Amino acid sequence: MSEVRVPALPESVADATVLTWHKQPGERVSRAETLVDLETDKVVLEVPAPADGVLGEIKAKEGELVTFDTVLAVITEGAAPSAPAAPKTAPAKSAPAAPAAATPAPAPTRQTPPAAAPEPAPAHEPIITPAARRLVKEMAIDPSQIHGSGKDGRVQKADVIAFLDERERQAPEATDEHLLEQQAPASPSLTGEAGRPEQRVPMTRLRARIAERLLEAQRNAAMLTTFNEVNLSALMTLRGRYKDRFEQQHGVRLGLMSFFVKATVEALKRYPVLNATVDGEDILYHGYYDIGIAVSSPRGLVVPILRNCDQLTMADIEGGIAEFATKAQDGSLSYEELTGGTFSITNGGVFGSMLSTPILNPPQSGILGMHKIQERPVVENGEIVVAPMMYLALTYDHRIIDGREAVQFLVAIKELLEDPALLLLGV
Repeated sequence: MSEVRVPALPESVADATVLTWHKQPGERVSRAETLVDLETDKVVLEVPAPADGVLGEIKAKEGELVTFDTVLAVITEGAAPSAPAAPKTAPAKSAPAAPAAATPAPAPTRQTPPAAAPEPAPAHEPIITPAARRLVKEMAIDPSQIHGSGKDGRVQKADVIAFLDERERQAPEATDEHLLEQQAPASPSLTGEAGRPEQRVPMTRLRARIAERLLEAQRNAAMLTTFNEVNLSALMTLRGRYKDRFEQQHGVRLGLMSFFVKATVEALKRYPVLNATVDGEDILYHGYYDIGIAVSSPRGLVVPILRNCDQLTMADIEGGIAEFATKAQDGSLSYEELTGGTFSITNGGVFGSMLSTPILNPPQSGILGMHKIQERPVVENGEIVVAPMMYLALTYDHRIIDGREAVQFLVAIKELLEDPALLLLGV
């Protein structure tokens, strides 16, 4: 017997909720196969099977609260490989009887089918790894379309991601913010009185944590928002000119987010208080630039951290954001990827938002809100032209950031985006 126990939880996480069992008692399991998902207020942890065998009693049902080292279930070891034992019993004893018969030929022919019968099952079962199987299910992909690069053609998670990237490249052109979108959540099944249906659904741990942090931000910070607009004509022209060469050379699409991250880092260097945090009665200035990128996931909004952005290339930034988007949909973001950050960027434009006031991500002191790109008439050199315009919003902690600094910070981002050459020249 082997016990399936709650693994070590991330630092500062005291407990977890049993989210989903992927196997039921009596089903065969393989070593390292994901048995159950545990939800914390930060991430979803996958608990693998410690050994081959058959899943026995489940001791922690879905929805139960568990802590480190709690026994979740038991596995009867050795039960899984019982199928190959069947061919040994019948053919092993029939061998002595065969010489007594006139013709021993029928005995081998009878042995062959039982020996061949178990072959397809093992070959078919490991055709896709547990992590890849989960991603295939969530993204509604036909696994037969994916080329497996693992042993014996096994489909791995990396193969699924590569398939999604290739499908995205072949899809019609869209703005790069598609990386941050999420599929529309399924409508709840309502019940109740005729004409007045309703449904009560408990918050997920992540949703409850989001609510807690939003209230914390409003209670503990003096939030104020300032707005501006940016003309993206030059940036869109630059991107259109080099996006194909960029993708061929770096293997990742050139979007708009890398420009916004670079512009944000440059503006933070000019106005370092936007990159600082309040620590008691002190202001803690950070000499590094860890930018949180708000990403939607099936479980809610998460903000993974792109670290040391001042040292990253445009390709590094685009690749990092693409990986965050995939992990958010897959539910595989680690606790470390969601911890820290000195400033955040959120993009409501992917959902059609024209203007909004983003809420701070504590303990950070600033967050930049991007919005939908909309062609609008603007005046340039005394003439009315149509240009792709975007409203920008900067929410900041007024306790340590004055309005003058906030406005100048946002103007700096606007200037850098309207003339992308400034990002290269560093002026």
